[in-house]
Amino acid sequence: MAIFRRLQNNPTISKFLFNHYPPYRGAGIYIEIMNLELCHIRVKMPLTWKNQNLVGTHFGGSLYSMVDPFYMMILLHHLGSKYIVWDKAAEINFLSPGRSTVHADIRVDLAEIEQIRELAENYEPVLRTYHLNIFDESGVRIAEVKKTLYIRRKKAKPFPQ
Repeated sequence: MAIFRRLQNNPTISKFLFNHYPPYRGAGIYIEIMNLELCHIRVKMPLTWKNQNLVGTHFGGSLYSMVDPFYMMILLHHLGSKYIVWDKAAEINFLSPGRSTVHADIRVDLAEIEQIRELAENYEPVLRTYHLNIFDESGVRIAEVKKTLYIRRKKAKPFPQ
């Protein structure tokens, strides 16, 4: 299990695993850029028969799933195994029909990560809300996503007597 964890922390391997993950591959979701050190992930998804809805535009569930895990992934990469990071809530607003390839840039500021460390130092939960936009090829905003994450520093396990 430890070797699998180390492999997951390697951005090249993580990108490969995500790009071959059956739900992502089936929907045509592709990670174009994965730079965990710079806290940037770019995801894209072409419109295909596998991810379109009844009226021929992007299926809303696919639009959301293309951005779902990445804030958590970036934070876990930087905070490490001493922290719990969970999705707490999510909201997506559809603004325009997606009729072509769409993309999203997921970013977290390094100063934000340091602030989370400071706030979680006392083992209290920290809630953070992030906003991002999904755009089509011509730059039209297709959807806006709001994600709330729960972050907490893990308490040390007591040493068995």
